[in-house]
Amino acid sequence: MKSRILLGALLIVVCAAGTRASSTRQWTIVNFVDPVQVKGELIMGAVMIVHDDVKMSKGEPCTTFYRFDRAKGPQEELVSFHCRPAQRTAVTTTTFTIVSTDPGCRKLVEYQIAGDSEGHGVPEK
Repeated sequence: MKSRILLGALLIVVCAAGTRASSTRQWTIVNFVDPVQVKGELIMGAVMIVHDDVKMSKGEPCTTFYRFDRAKGPQEELVSFHCRPAQRTAVTTTTFTIVSTDPGCRKLVEYQIAGDSEGHGVPEK
């Protein structure tokens, strides 16, 4: 399907050293070269994405996107939401499913952190 684009190096650069997983929390650092819409917010640049299984089990927003500064670490929260989990085959690099909406606009519909076998669906709003 042409409207669905699985992005790699063209739009997003994933830092190999920027992915960590524990038993309850996973995070990755990515650079969105082009703007992408995440739950109604436009995101661009270096971002840390954190997924917390404990928050998810409590029904709280389990995914948070933070602006990321390589010298200072995570900065302000950009967007937070309760993901829609889906079992997938584990991936070796962080993967994003992005759809094209209006001309020139892209929307993130799912992400999967390297080493994880769970995809995380992004709600519309």
